[in-house]
Amino acid sequence: MQLTAAKFTKNDLAKYPFLKAATRYMKIPDLKIEDLRSPDLEEILKRAEERVEEAILYARVSRNLKREDIEISSYPVAIILATATKNPFIKKRYALAEAKQTYEDLKDEPKEKILGFAQNFGWKLMLNENSEVPFEFALSFADYLRNTTHLRGKKWKLVNRLLSSGNVYITRGETARLLSEEVRKHIEKRLEVKELPKFPSEIMETAEKIKKLSVEKIGKAEMGGFPKTIVQTAFPPCINALYQAVSAGRHLSHIGRFTLTSFLINIGMTPENVVELFKNFSDFNERMTRYQVEHIAGERGSRTRYIPPKCDTLQTHGVCINPDELCQILHHPLAYYRRKVKTTKTDLQINCERVGFI
Repeated sequence: MQLTAAKFTKNDLAKYPFLKAATRYMKIPDLKIEDLRSPDLEEILKRAEERVEEAILYARVSRNLKREDIEISSYPVAIILATATKNPFIKKRYALAEAKQTYEDLKDEPKEKILGFAQNFGWKLMLNENSEVPFEFALSFADYLRNTTHLRGKKWKLVNRLLSSGNVYITRGETARLLSEEVRKHIEKRLEVKELPKFPSEIMETAEKIKKLSVEKIGKAEMGGFPKTIVQTAFPPCINALYQAVSAGRHLSHIGRFTLTSFLINIGMTPENVVELFKNFSDFNERMTRYQVEHIAGERGSRTRYIPPKCDTLQTHGVCINPDELCQILHHPLAYYRRKVKTTKTDLQINCERVGFI
């Protein structure tokens, strides 16, 4: 007998404040940005700040279920704060942190609540009633594919799944993981505001405080998608021009996109962060972009990691821009980068020796 999806209590919605039913418990249902100046919302604003800071510091957002009203109402305010930072890293980090906490909570929920949670996002999720199949749920093929785009690991590949009558069989833990992915995408979409409103000074002060914390905790380079080992100042002029263009959402030719992607992959940037860069394009297609980036990284197809074209090829295609003196003696973007990194480290060591640090 098929179970009926459970309805969510106020305490449940304090755990999952992004569910549609949570709106009826908001302290101010039609919250406007200027309302945040009110002293009556001070506790909510404070908790919202904590939510974003926890995301930065711990990649999780805790739950205070003893203060249900504050917990529920602080979520949309946290969205406002993360948006006000105008920082892609902070927004992505917040969405991911809420999703991770959701997974931890959801995997221990009874089946009825998991079904109710899935219904909130329009999923076609059913209990598996076939005793011969060792899975608790069956999820529609379309919902499964949509939420495994970002997931790595062979187990998520459709070829490794049990598929029957248009449904993919999944465990309770896998269901929670895929639902948390739905939450991440839902929050990221809310954070994608094309035209930002004018925020009150109190909000901007808090946003600046959050950005400062991010730089102290994560580092400016890593917030831009670069690991600590990457030296952006060592980019060749052509790569720097391509990177600035993609950051601003300006059009890049096919050869330009390939050159930038292969360069970044070969100096240590993850495919995930490269995909994030291309989100600035108006024609961005996540599934197509991810496939292309992972193919260049050697994670798909022939499993060959590609390297950028040589400088003469880039000159032919008009990608070579503002060549400097080092470009005259080196003929590949990666060779330029390695030489510049080595020179930078040598200069730093000499300077430290002069002032007595080493």
